[in-house]
This record gives sequence, structure tokens and C-alpha cells, in this order.
Amino acid sequence: MTPRRTDHTNDATVRGVRATAGDLLPGGVIGDGRYRLLAPFGVDLRGNAHMWRARDGQLRRDVALTVLVGDPTNRDATLAARRTLERAAHAARFMNPTVSRVLDVLGVGGGIDPSEGVLGVVVADWAQGTDLIDLIAEHPLPAGTAARLLEPLAIAVEEAHHTGLVLGVDHPQRVRIGPDGALRLAFPGPLPQASLQDDVKGLGAILYLLLTGRWPLPGGPPTIPQPPRERTGAPVSPALLRQDVPDDLADLAVRSIVDTSLGGIRTSSAFLTVLEGVAQRAELIEQQTQLIDPVVPGEVQLADQDTIWTTNKRPPRDDDRRRKLAIGVTALTVATVGVLAWVGMQLISFFGSDPVPAAVQQSVVAAPPSTSSNPGNEPQANPPPAPKPAAPVKPTKVAVYSVKGDKDNARNVARVTDGKPNTFWATGQYKQPFPALKPGIGVMATFEQATKMASVSIDSPSEGTVVEIRSASSATAKFDDTKVIGTATLTNGKTDIALSNAEPTEFVLVWITKLGVDGNQNVSQIREIEFQSAQ
Repeated sequence: MTPRRTDHTNDATVRGVRATAGDLLPGGVIGDGRYRLLAPFGVDLRGNAHMWRARDGQLRRDVALTVLVGDPTNRDATLAARRTLERAAHAARFMNPTVSRVLDVLGVGGGIDPSEGVLGVVVADWAQGTDLIDLIAEHPLPAGTAARLLEPLAIAVEEAHHTGLVLGVDHPQRVRIGPDGALRLAFPGPLPQASLQDDVKGLGAILYLLLTGRWPLPGGPPTIPQPPRERTGAPVSPALLRQDVPDDLADLAVRSIVDTSLGGIRTSSAFLTVLEGVAQRAELIEQQTQLIDPVVPGEVQLADQDTIWTTNKRPPRDDDRRRKLAIGVTALTVATVGVLAWVGMQLISFFGSDPVPAAVQQSVVAAPPSTSSNPGNEPQANPPPAPKPAAPVKPTKVAVYSVKGDKDNARNVARVTDGKPNTFWATGQYKQPFPALKPGIGVMATFEQATKMASVSIDSPSEGTVVEIRSASSATAKFDDTKVIGTATLTNGKTDIALSNAEPTEFVLVWITKLGVDGNQNVSQIREIEFQSAQ
């Protein structure tokens, strides 16, 4: 095939020139001319894998390419590339928002011309965001932030390991940070010899990098410095490089990396358990230390132009003065509240007869019961106003509720009430929308006692998801016996659903009747579900 040329610059930079002999340059095309290379994003020298952002000329969208460069006549290199492609193809069935979806794998004779000098290509969704290396280029991250960023990726690794899949999160240039603030494996394609433990080492190394700005494993980018080593060859603790890193978080990073059976962390589930335990403590310490301003010995501390401190010594404590100041502030507050109350009463009397504008009314309103809960289909009166929320109430148990087919990701459903906005439960990914394969999927919440609900709030990034809030007589009640007490179409973020006709119940079903759309898949994610009881 004759190289295509679209301008008259020299051959090395001509747009559309097919790569030959592994010569990858922006503007070149590979994959039998389908993918035009846009920009390089790193090289994993261990497998001679080059990471590129490219343009799919057929589907007209950007994709992430992991290009395996090598000599097609080299048998060992060809077998290694074939093994990587096989592992990437197996990973295509794994669906998680923190792992870019594998779209295709190409091999020599199967989408790759031997003259290209390419042994294989893994094609994945392009991940928007920032390079992990750019994230820590100026300085490492606070300990709590590092733990919070890593947690969703650690959850994805743990889920993949339960199915026997190796993801290959053992190189920093394969990982990016998305606009949502979560780390994402952007360039899938594990090395042919990579094991489950290598993923765990990779998680520990990423944590080490976020805390110190150094990459502790072999084969990292030359631009990232290596950390100092102990006599045993293990990297020194991040706590020795940064005094504000908690010991338990530093130990987690080192214990995941070192090759020793004594105290080492070898499984993704063990890593995730420890990470979740220390992340909250690390954030608390971080918040406390941020409240303390650094004091340089001998410097004069100036608050502003009208400073009242002229030395670096704090003024003596004066309890009498503080008491008088508190009394004065209290009196001023009472007077201000009185004036505002009087003004409010005047406004109410003036505008009291006017209706509330529709624009300021609550955007999500409970729907009346569906015809399934009104067999006679008789006309009904307007529903009563939604009760006023009194206090949040947390269910004692949540479970996936399904009337047909599998219970989507049932082992992760507890994340919808864990109080952590960076974790989520996701439905399965469906090629056809509901009700093609099943009428819907839901989350059944069980409460300690019968409670009258005022509202349900759902935090979700899956805009367009349609949900029904239903009351049930038991956690295993038949779907036809449940009753609709509210409906809503979710926005990207938090959606509040008022419940106007809810009776006290111990069981509330959040039922998804329409999934969100992600590419060519129908899938919805839920970060948190919060319940408010009525007064």
C-alpha cells in the first residue's frame, strides 16, 4: 500500500504516512491505516510497549493505543506480544469505570502489516484527564489525598483478581487521573509474565509515587528518580522522606513492594483492607496539620497591615477580655436576628398572597402511584404535600434486587451507603436498554423499624438514569406487591426525590427502569443513597 501524504513536509512528519520498522511519529498511521497517531504518552521498556493517543478514522473518535513494537522475525518477541494480546482480550470482558475498556486487539496479519514493525496493538477507550507523572511533577500529594485517589483503582484491581484477571497497573505511565479525581488504568495490556502479585506491587508503587514523587520499581520512566534503598534492597519508608506521611500508610506502600513473606502484602484484598483502614486516619491527620501555620524561628509574624503581633510570641491569654468579647458578639447577634425577623414578616405580609414561582419549586417531585398500584385505574385526588424531612436514617442492610437474571455486582452494593463519595456500585453493562433483557434492577434497603420516609437522595454520575422509589412488605417481596412512592430522572450529581404518599415501611426499593448510556453500553452507577425520615 502506498503511503498517503496530505502535505509537503519531510517524510518523517507527513500526516497519514504509515509507520514502518517501528518508527512511530505523530501523524503516522498504523493498524492498516485505521489509527492516526496524535501524541505519545510514555514507553514501558519492559515490554517495549509505547502508549499513544490516536484517532480512529472509522469511528471518528480518540482512542488509547498500547503499541507493542518489535521485529516480527524474532520468535520470542512475537510470542510475548501474542501473550499480551491474549491477556488484553480476556480483560475486555471486565467492566469498571476506573479501567479503560478494551475495544480491540490487533496482531500481525490480523490488522497489522508486517512492514509496520509492530507486533500488536491494544485499543482502548481514551481516558480524559492528566498524566499521573504530571500530577506529582511539582510536589508529592498529601497522604490523605493520595489514599483517596488510589482507593477506586485498588477496588477495581480487587474485583479483577476475583475473576482471575491481571490488569497490569505496574507502570506509572499507564495510569491517568480523570476529571472526577480518580486514578484510571488508561493503557491496558499486562506484560506476558505479569502475575496478580505484580498488580499489588503496582498499587504499592503508585502509592509510594504519590507520597514521595519517586518510583520504587524497576523499569520506570527515566524522568522519575529512584528512592534510596535499605541494605536489603527495599526502598526506604516514605515516612523517612516526608515527615507528614503516617507510618501505617508508609508501611502499606513498602510492604506491598518488597519481596518477602514476612509481613508482606500479597493480595489485592489485603491491600484494599489496609488502605481503607488508614485512608480515613490519614485524611484526619492532614486536616489537623493544615490548621497549624508553620513558624520560622526568629521571624516576625505579620497578620496584615494592622498587625497586633510584633514578635513570634503569641500574646498572653486574657480570659476576662475573651468573656467580654463573647458577650458583645452575642448581643450583636441577637439584635441582628431581631431586625431580620422583622424584615421577613414585612415581606411575607406583602407577598403572602402570591403563589410560589415554578422556577423555585423543587425540581424533582414524587410521582403519583402507577397503575400497577391502582388496579381499578380510578381517578385519584391530588397527592398530599411531601412531608418535611426530620433526620437521615441509615438502613441496616442493602442488597441487589432482581426479578430476572443475575444480581448485578451484588458483592459491591454496600458501597451505596458507606458514606464514601469516591466509591460506587454499578449495574451490569447491557448492549440493549431495559426491558430487553430484564425489566430493571434495584437496590433493596432494609431498616431497623418501620419508618415514614420524606425523601431519598441519590448521588450518581449516570445522567438520564430513571428510578422508581418503591415500598415493600419484605426484602424478598414480589415486584408486583411493591408500591411506587416516587420517581425521578437522575442528573449528574445528587438528585433529591420527595416522597409525598409514603407509608411507614421497613423496606424501600430503589428500582432502575432506565439505565444511563456510556458509549455503546447501557450502565448506571450509584455513589450514595441517603434516606430522610419524615417529621
